[in-house]
Amino acid sequence: MVNGWRDLTDLGAPLPLARTEGAAVLVDLPEGQRPVARLRFVDGDDLFVSWVWEHQRSSPRMTLIGRELVTPALDRLARALPSPLPGESGIDALTRALTRGDLVDPDREQELAGLLTSALIPQWLGAELDALETAGLRPHLRIQLSPSTAQLPWELLSTSGRERGIDMADASVLLPATLRNDPSRTVSPWSPLSPVATALDPAVPGFSATSELGSVLGEVAADSSLARAVDDLGTRRLPRGEAFRRADIDRLALAEAVADAGRLLYVGHVTASTHALDARLHLSDGADAPGTTPPVGSHRPYSAAEIALGGAGLPPLRAPNRVALIACDSGTDLRFAEPTGLVAAFLHRGAEYVTATRWTLPTEAGLRRLVPGLGDRAEGMLTDAVIAVNAAHESDDPISALGAWQRDQRRLWTSTGDPRHSPIMWGAFATAWAPEPVRL
Repeated sequence: MVNGWRDLTDLGAPLPLARTEGAAVLVDLPEGQRPVARLRFVDGDDLFVSWVWEHQRSSPRMTLIGRELVTPALDRLARALPSPLPGESGIDALTRALTRGDLVDPDREQELAGLLTSALIPQWLGAELDALETAGLRPHLRIQLSPSTAQLPWELLSTSGRERGIDMADASVLLPATLRNDPSRTVSPWSPLSPVATALDPAVPGFSATSELGSVLGEVAADSSLARAVDDLGTRRLPRGEAFRRADIDRLALAEAVADAGRLLYVGHVTASTHALDARLHLSDGADAPGTTPPVGSHRPYSAAEIALGGAGLPPLRAPNRVALIACDSGTDLRFAEPTGLVAAFLHRGAEYVTATRWTLPTEAGLRRLVPGLGDRAEGMLTDAVIAVNAAHESDDPISALGAWQRDQRRLWTSTGDPRHSPIMWGAFATAWAPEPVRL
């Protein structure tokens, strides 16, 4: 088992005309400019990996990795995650991942990180990242994953020893150019003084607090760190009044709240479907709410298609500049051949940054009950993540700010092995970035 990409032999087959020396990445890099690369994974019989540095656009890199190397690593990752495998129920998946999964055991998680690295990081790319680190540079990798690799957490990949990808680079989700550069797309403005629309654990009609679409946060004490963070938003928070577990945050109330907002903070439920456009946000909508998504009992979910396109008398949603979707599997877009889920829908409607999750987020109650040796120390694991994402979206650079929190969590995890800092929580988050399209 390799310890990191510094130990890798080349598993791919670089194109003969490209420069493969790691130090070549430093050529033509303007002084003071941060290196930025667009990295793409494409599924075929094998896995194709290509990347291009913005300062070397005439020298794209490409390699391929045999599927027989990729599949065992991705299968082990899937077994480590709390998202259901085929034939599993949600509770079965949580029990598997939280009681005996790799992400709650430091030694097995280190093995998984090494396996993913050896299978999915070309030696060529690793050498370039090493050269940048030696030069004191921290690159930004904009990563477009394929359906088979869509849940891959770059932040966990092993560089050397206990260091990880999050220690060496900032990473963001790259959605297809056809979405990012759609000429009809206009990015909403951002200001630190902009209103903040919130939907914090909204009550879903027909579902009790302890049911499948019940409370995510549980009771939030008035003196808790989460309540204080929300209170700090002051008069910027919309809608006014109670912050948590409201029963009146439906799609119409949300549309009113985001009309002039700079941010949206959603904490609640998302459910995926058989295609990305049917990914569903669960608000306080009754079955009679306008829209085209079929009701579930007395509740109509709010789908990505409705957010992006509207329908049945419902207009498309105006998205603020920054959107946080802290919910199970809220960032599943790239699992589909057509990556047009909730992240894409919000970006299409004006968002520049969308933070979402790659897999199912366990509740603190589930963590307390299932993770060996954790018990009451599970308190705050989810709410700390909500606070971190909220703070990142208040900053000038949400990607770097979220990465700083993830690095802190990584250090605590690898130095102590305390499951309170397991990457099953902090490794789930990733931010898609799509700035204003260049007008030609």
